[in-house]
Amino acid sequence: MSSTRRTIEARRVVVTGLGPVSCIGVGNDEIWDSVQNGRSGIRTLDRLRNQVAPMEAIPVKIGGEVWDFDSTQWMPPKEARRTDRVVHYALAASQLAWKDAGEPAVDPTRTGVLIASGIGGLDSFCSQFRKYMENPDKMQAPDRVSPFIVPQLMPNASAGHVAMHFGFTGPNLCIATACAAGTHAVGEAYQWIKFGQADVALAGGTEAQLIESTVNGMAKAMALSKNPDPEGASRPFDRDRDGFVLSEGAAVLVLEEADQALARGAHIYAEVAGYGLSADAYHIVAPHPEGIGAVAAMQMALQDAEEDPTTVDYINAHGTSTELNDLAETKAVKKLFGDHAYKVPISSTKSMHGHLLGAAGALEAAIVCMAMENGVAPPTINYEHPDEECDLDYVPNEPRELDIRVAMSNSFAFGGQNASLVFRRFEP
Repeated sequence: MSSTRRTIEARRVVVTGLGPVSCIGVGNDEIWDSVQNGRSGIRTLDRLRNQVAPMEAIPVKIGGEVWDFDSTQWMPPKEARRTDRVVHYALAASQLAWKDAGEPAVDPTRTGVLIASGIGGLDSFCSQFRKYMENPDKMQAPDRVSPFIVPQLMPNASAGHVAMHFGFTGPNLCIATACAAGTHAVGEAYQWIKFGQADVALAGGTEAQLIESTVNGMAKAMALSKNPDPEGASRPFDRDRDGFVLSEGAAVLVLEEADQALARGAHIYAEVAGYGLSADAYHIVAPHPEGIGAVAAMQMALQDAEEDPTTVDYINAHGTSTELNDLAETKAVKKLFGDHAYKVPISSTKSMHGHLLGAAGALEAAIVCMAMENGVAPPTINYEHPDEECDLDYVPNEPRELDIRVAMSNSFAFGGQNASLVFRRFEP
């Protein structure tokens, strides 16, 4: 019996639109202005959503909201009332990205949507559960539950709503790999286009987790910074780092097959050149202490891009500001990059925008594209006390002019899932 194997010719994939929504701004101009000026968006929170305990009882009182965000700018008021804030952010980011890409005429059957979320609509779930439990008449309690609760809480709601908004009927997916989800989303959508399953994709992540249960849970897990100074709390790679700062928002990138983008005269930020992913298989929340999984993901991404570690000009680190993550990531970079590890500028923009969990990797990928276009390496702010074990070039406190041809963006998640992307300056 003979067999045949279809040979698929890989296609080039480029980024033609960016849609970032976060505590440091909404849209490219606001985000980049904050990044290049090292401006933090972390503030003291007056109240958390779904809060029961008084604020003085909440152990962590800082975070990165999308300040002054008006959902009705992006969707009808009736739809906003029936959906979770996680969907609102995703719709805003997708519309910004699509507009930035020039709102191209596309085949909807060949256009995909991949919106990741680590948590989904937890705010809506908690709100409905409280309504149920607080009803004194338990016979009537079931009637208090909203008929919209399931579509509000399901993590794939954002991908569904984005597809419905634009009418895109191509591949549609949600990835829920915690802090690596946004990077996985961009990587998987890149592969859709690379191997012919789609020609265009909206890919990114969204998160809306500044609610009491999430903040208290993360604080109990010793993951969050207890630094009372909002702007100084997120301090990746600094000796005095003590945890990450929860933030929320979304970021979506428009990925497009290169020849199609060139044919329509699209503005091209960068080429998505490589994607790698791995598992630590070590611990459900702690990274492998030697960064073994991180090394594997970065190495796979470089191999996919056909680049050598020495060709990388800039790394946007996962850099959460936790003791274990920052040390493990530093060790991983040293293992893979060798002597070049001390030459390549590395920064963690989480020092400014905090940790958006499932949206973090997508926001950081968007910032990498902006950095490549502007020729500037973003700073790691709050880097004041060097750690002798974290001794690489973290672009401390001030942006740096830098010609970036090849850049890497890393995300390493709870669950031990790792993802890396390699971007390259596009040359037709």
